[in-house]
Amino acid sequence: MRYEFATAGQIVAGPGAVADLARLAGAHGRRALLAVGAGAAGRGGAVAAAIGQLQAAGLVAATHAVAGEPRIADVEAGARLAREAGCDMVIGVGGGSALDSAKAIAALAANPGGVLDYLEVVGAGRPLNRAALPIVAVPTTAGTGSE
Repeated sequence: MRYEFATAGQIVAGPGAVADLARLAGAHGRRALLAVGAGAAGRGGAVAAAIGQLQAAGLVAATHAVAGEPRIADVEAGARLAREAGCDMVIGVGGGSALDSAKAIAALAANPGGVLDYLEVVGAGRPLNRAALPIVAVPTTAGTGSE
């Protein structure tokens, strides 16, 4: 069963839906930072196929490996890489950590400063003045809800 659900964003799901990844991502930009779980591409399967499809379409400008739960230094490094590579979107492929990192990177890449400038309670709590870069999330695990 294949379906689409459109709300604040778009969700495309169902058997074979990943075949549309490059077309769907291409609607959001031409230069993507790819945030992917460390070692995920080397395992083959759906993750490697998704990455290969994005690379074949020329959408991957830079790749940022995510080695677990998002850490401030990792998000800041990903945002810096996205800016340096001139990325106009972020694509997260993997589990919750890769997708959460992609979202944080997209927000920080479009705004000045570091993570602690925007975190409430432990940081300065400043509002984000610019919208995050567009994000495409490709969950490869079930249950996190990170997408």
